[in-house]
This record gives sequence, structure tokens and C-alpha cells, in this order.
Amino acid sequence: MRYPEEMVAPFRQEMVQMGFEELRTPGEVKTAVEQESGTVFAFVNSVCGCAGGIARPGIALALGHGKLPDRLTTTFAGMDIEATEYLRGLFSDYPPSSPQAALFKNGKMVEMIQRHEIEGTHPEHFAGLLTAAFDRHCG
Repeated sequence: MRYPEEMVAPFRQEMVQMGFEELRTPGEVKTAVEQESGTVFAFVNSVCGCAGGIARPGIALALGHGKLPDRLTTTFAGMDIEATEYLRGLFSDYPPSSPQAALFKNGKMVEMIQRHEIEGTHPEHFAGLLTAAFDRHCG
């Protein structure tokens, strides 16, 4: 199910303003995430309250951290359907959730944060999960 673009445009823009690259096709996901070297943060964005009230604000906090991924990317569940399915196929051991955050290093997924780890918490908690992952894997 696709949402009306006017409904999700502000949520897309919020990510772009933070420096994220939107990945709207499977080819864009493949090019960005499956690169040979470096770290890529891939965020599955959503219209849900935990994405808007916890995840996106938590990401904004985490981006002030000293260690960050080389590349910031996002797909939008319910909109970038094929791109999101392709991305989720790269971590098929995990059930699909929205929001969902994955960190890739040298083309391999090394960290996953699922909706159940975000929902019911607060932005600072999610930021802490992200910065811990960044500390473990980013230069």
C-alpha cells in the first residue's frame, strides 16, 4: 500500500535535511549498500508515531556523535516498496519492521535495530543504540 506522497513528503524531507540519501529503487539500494568498503547506515522510514516521535529525532541526536557512517541512506516503507523489499532482503534473517535501522560495513550487515527496540522508548535511547553501533563499526 502506497501512502499519498503529500502525506510522506515532510518525513522524507526531514531525512534529506539530516544528510540522508533517498534510495527509491532496488538498483539504488544495491549501489549504495553493497559497496565494497566503508560503512552505510540504512534507515527504513515510516509514517508511524515511533518513527516520527522516536526514531527520526533519535537519528538527529546520533548524528552529533564523533563517529558516523560513511554514508547515510533511507527508504520509505509503504512508498519505496521495491527498494524497501530489496533492502530487507539483505537482512532476511530479521522480520520486516518499520522503522528499522541497519548498519553495513564493507557490504555486509553488521548491526540491526528493529521496531520493537525503538517503540515505547525515547529518542535518546535510540540515539544511544545508534552511537554504540557507530562506535563499534565506524572510523
